[in-house]
Amino acid sequence: MRFATDAVRVRVPATSANLGPGFDSLGLALGLYDEIEVRALGAAATSVVVEGEGAGLVPEDESHLVVRALRHALEAAGAPQVGVAMRCTNRIPHCRGLGSSAAAVVAGIIAARGLVAEPEALDDEVALRLATEFEGHPDNAAPAILGGATVAWTEDGGPRAVQVEVDPAVVPVAIIPPVQLSTRTARGVLPAQVPHADAAFVAGRAALLVEALGRRPELLLPATEDRLHQSYRGAVMPDSLALVTALRSRGVAAVVSGAGPTVLALARKAPGGTDADAVIAEVFGPTMGGWKVRALGVSAHGASVEQLGAPAR
Repeated sequence: MRFATDAVRVRVPATSANLGPGFDSLGLALGLYDEIEVRALGAAATSVVVEGEGAGLVPEDESHLVVRALRHALEAAGAPQVGVAMRCTNRIPHCRGLGSSAAAVVAGIIAARGLVAEPEALDDEVALRLATEFEGHPDNAAPAILGGATVAWTEDGGPRAVQVEVDPAVVPVAIIPPVQLSTRTARGVLPAQVPHADAAFVAGRAALLVEALGRRPELLLPATEDRLHQSYRGAVMPDSLALVTALRSRGVAAVVSGAGPTVLALARKAPGGTDADAVIAEVFGPTMGGWKVRALGVSAHGASVEQLGAPAR
């Protein structure tokens, strides 16, 4: 397959997975974006420039996650491998439970879609499958590709996802700690089995959460209650769990964002901000201790690509 252009720019949102009871299935695209510019080169060389989050810490060669995903997607589309010059402007914090790795993987795949002459070869279904091969589960990749809120699952044919409605009054507020936590560590403390009663409880809450997100945001507090994974993670993110408990005891639908340690409050619009603002300020008092509060909103659209270069001949 030939290339349609030699340069593209990709914009991909942060995501929050689980949302409490929707473990490895529910996800939400957030209004915070990484931007990646990719130029295909005739020479067999790779260069990566990283600005913002991860600068000086992530690889700047073939091992960079965006480059690896790009090459995986080009191979899947039957397109030639080329030299790559890449610039990453990262705004999504790394290792905080905001989908930074999924954003990188999706960015590489969508960049390949923009480069090739037949973008349908890398449609959303294929993109989700390729991203899941990197991520292991589709809960972050799905909203990064589709936007909004998504329900993802796997079947014999591979990962699947659908969008679900989000009431315009819902405002996700990310409360981001100064410390990082790897997904591997956060998943490593989860038990192999949970009580049947807890599993049944969570199934009901996950179903309710779909309704609460889309039409009944006043039900978000009970709908986000979890017994499957969050309490087990207290040993590796005690401050995050304490914050979730404090906010929920005051009526805020707070959850651990993905594998943490960011806390996500599913707030509602209110005059001058959200209905969670005063409670968050009360819990923290006059100092934040390095934590940052960001009302991000929902990103209605997933990753997008813009062709920058001249059309290929």
